[in-house]
Amino acid sequence: MLPFEDSRRLLGSNPYFRGAGAVLEVVGEALDATRIAGWRARVERAAKHLGWPMTRTVARMHASGVTLALSAPEDELFVAVEVNEWALIATLIERDPGRAVALEPAWSAYAREAAPSNSPLESEIEPLVEESRALARFERLAALERRNVSRSVLERATQLGLSHRVEESRLVLGSGAGAYSVDPGATTPEHIPWGAIRDVPTVLVTGSNGKTTTVRLIAACAREHGWQAGYNCTDGVFIADEAVERGDYSGPAGARRVLDDPRTQAAVLETARGGILRRGITVQRAQAAVVTNVSPDHFGEYGIHDLDGLAQVKLSVAAALAPSGLLILNADDTALRAQVPALAGRYGAVPHVAWFSATADLAAGGERGAPTCSLREGRLHLDQGGAGHDLGAIEAMPLTMGGLARYNVANLAGAALAAVALGIAPATVRTVFARFGSRAADNPGRLMRFEVHGVTVLLDYAHNPDGLSGFLSVARDLRRGGSRLGVLLGTAGNRLDGDIEELARVAARFRPDLIVVKENEAQLRGRAPGEVPRILATELRRQGVAEASLLLADNELEAARRALDWARPGDVLALPVHSMSAREAVLALLAATR
Repeated sequence: MLPFEDSRRLLGSNPYFRGAGAVLEVVGEALDATRIAGWRARVERAAKHLGWPMTRTVARMHASGVTLALSAPEDELFVAVEVNEWALIATLIERDPGRAVALEPAWSAYAREAAPSNSPLESEIEPLVEESRALARFERLAALERRNVSRSVLERATQLGLSHRVEESRLVLGSGAGAYSVDPGATTPEHIPWGAIRDVPTVLVTGSNGKTTTVRLIAACAREHGWQAGYNCTDGVFIADEAVERGDYSGPAGARRVLDDPRTQAAVLETARGGILRRGITVQRAQAAVVTNVSPDHFGEYGIHDLDGLAQVKLSVAAALAPSGLLILNADDTALRAQVPALAGRYGAVPHVAWFSATADLAAGGERGAPTCSLREGRLHLDQGGAGHDLGAIEAMPLTMGGLARYNVANLAGAALAAVALGIAPATVRTVFARFGSRAADNPGRLMRFEVHGVTVLLDYAHNPDGLSGFLSVARDLRRGGSRLGVLLGTAGNRLDGDIEELARVAARFRPDLIVVKENEAQLRGRAPGEVPRILATELRRQGVAEASLLLADNELEAARRALDWARPGDVLALPVHSMSAREAVLALLAATR
């Protein structure tokens, strides 16, 4: 059995270093300092043999194993993956020669099978552990892989400050309306119209909560500015108000779809944790990057087990900024604040930083001259370069629901800084904020409000404990007199049991009169049907929730139906709905019921 569970290419900047490389997730193998040193020495010898400049190696130990990462040229990433595997396997055999009988043939077979179909690596060159023969193989395979890319074109693009993406069958220079796609193996710098190639204004948005809302706000500001905005999010890919893809496109595939579309004049890219860890960030020269917040979520995946590790992942967007780019951070988030100084060690420098807050006046507190956006006497103020801009009263902004949705104040503030960093006037931002959220189409699936026969119904995506707490705070504050609160509760299966239980504890703290525990039927993600609802219901009972207040539903639509059947005039229903198909079905149900 191989000592790793995942081996993959990193197509761009990542939690370990700036730029492309390869990463290996080692499990069930005790790697002491001697073995890690052996792995590192072999990587360095292979890199020197292949002529790779300034290769970085990172060994990160964590609760479930060790992550081994190495940087490599972006046109030799399939070879880099194999170098990483070989360096580990050869080191383990050196320390325990008896393991060669099992490890060497297992790895050789794995390397052959892992080679992509119809790629230059699908060859008859046998994967071998002995070093001189392994290095000879790597050299031949690197030459085959490099045939697909003109290194001189990449170097010229870098000199001109242009972004570029190496893909399996082409090389893309620039982005959006300024992109130019070339046949990588048959093009030299002299054949490329460099003067016509450019990058469109680009912003990255990551964080645990509020990403999609922030993306939509920035895209709305870009449209008001006169640009055709392209953006990707958990709902799909949208270009110039047209949905070109539906589904969760919050990762690299969605970003590439936006950046490849010639209609895109400004790109707003939701950049989820999973995509950063699996493939890195392919964007290289964004004008701004927003980190909305960091809260416990998805622990246990890809070696991330705590809040500090998650903050490091989110802050990887700093490495994708242009030299003048702006890193926009939530000043209320202590985990983000604590990680900023470490960026210099990871990426060579700390970028320009801007701060936003939903709780304090940052300009009054003094953020060392950095741009800020925060509250001042009930209004949102943006301060930059000594100039202040009043963006309007918080309570008058529809997205805040009369000031009750404090988390959306933070989303507005972060979006304002990003929009201005793209070159959009503060007056334009103010105009957008005064109306955004007044139509259901502005922010579908996020804090949508309906009145159904006297019942106030709120629909949201709230998918983790912090998101649910913010959502239920709004629902609680809407209650009047003796009105009751009903809640749907469910989550995706790819959470630790403890994280699922915490979701139940959050719901119980609000003392709802009804909790419908639902199966997220489209998001089982490795769990058996009924397993997540069982964990939730067990914890709710442990928290003292009465049996009479609990209902069970096999799917999200049935859960909404049961809540609506229970409600009476004056009640408030908080409906977290997660899959897009379930949301559309629930919206249709609400429309029919009204």
